Amino acid sequence: MSNVEFPPELKAGLCHDWLTGMRGGERVLELLADAFPDAPIFTLIHKEGSVSDRIASHPIHTSPLQKIPGIYDNYRNFLPVMPFMIRAWKPSADLDVVISTSHCVAKSIKTRAGTRHVCYCFTPMRYAWLFHEDYFPHPVKRALLKPFLTCLRVWDKKTAHRVDRFVAISEHVRSRIKEFYGRDSDVVYPPADTDYFQPGTEPREEYDFLISAMVPYKKVDLAIRAYTASGYPLKVMGSGSGLPDLKKIAGPNVEFLGRQPDEVLREHYQKCRFLIFPGEEDYGIVPVEAMACGTPVIAYGRGGVTETVTAGETGLFFDPQTPEALNETLQKASVINWDREKIRQRAEKFDITHFLEGIARVLRT
Repeated sequence: MSNVEFPPELKAGLCHDWLTGMRGGERVLELLADAFPDAPIFTLIHKEGSVSDRIASHPIHTSPLQKIPGIYDNYRNFLPVMPFMIRAWKPSADLDVVISTSHCVAKSIKTRAGTRHVCYCFTPMRYAWLFHEDYFPHPVKRALLKPFLTCLRVWDKKTAHRVDRFVAISEHVRSRIKEFYGRDSDVVYPPADTDYFQPGTEPREEYDFLISAMVPYKKVDLAIRAYTASGYPLKVMGSGSGLPDLKKIAGPNVEFLGRQPDEVLREHYQKCRFLIFPGEEDYGIVPVEAMACGTPVIAYGRGGVTETVTAGETGLFFDPQTPEALNETLQKASVINWDREKIRQRAEKFDITHFLEGIARVLRT
């Protein structure tokens, strides 16, 4: 772990959209919670037992959504009222800084006069600005939602002024913050736990690996169609609403593993031939974790992954975003003699220490 120290006299609060599981955003929040052990956390909802003790040990302040029965399974349906729910967040006046970790509404928290607001922005709200056809595939529903999404964009841009300083997770996201909010930002890449994710001692096996949430914009279906056509073994880890449909299009060479603990994830990073990353992501922690295990990455050549993967050295990119292009790239990758130590070294540039040093630098300036 890192020995980066934050000013002990700095009194901080933290804000996160919702606490319903430990994903990439929560790993970032966890490190900030460690850095500021007394910080209150403001969030829309908190499902007990869903996040680490390192987060749950903090005072957690929720919104009225917390009281709705069944909210943990349906909170995304409450997007229209989330802008009103954040009014329940009332940070005290004695905080020096509030750090929001945001991909939805956390960046819109209102702070008191004299409290600085630093937003670590995973992305401007995707639901409002991006991937409408992926999030709302039914054209009638999309048409009905259009007026609401227009209003949501107006609100999202208007409340960007509540942030004193934006920090983007990638150059890709920095350009979106500039485009949608008209704001400049710093870039601090999210952390990969390179102490935990390391090359294994067992020999590689004959299969490729994909881990993802099973939702449309991740383009897992593209990879499944490519591997079903080629016949090469693919193991798919993860869960989500799209899983039943993905199983219907998969050939017998595609194995679905469901959700698995971190030790199983690490084992597959260590044993697979390639990590497959078929979607356009804001950053993508998965490719960095795979590279930390010495595994080359085959990714769609757009988004944050182009900032972490070095083409020809730590992986290859495919474009256009089609099964055929993916299979062509896989054929090229299969004849390259990959330097796994060089792949590992690339991942180390995105470790926990680099992240904490970046955040500490922002807070000092």
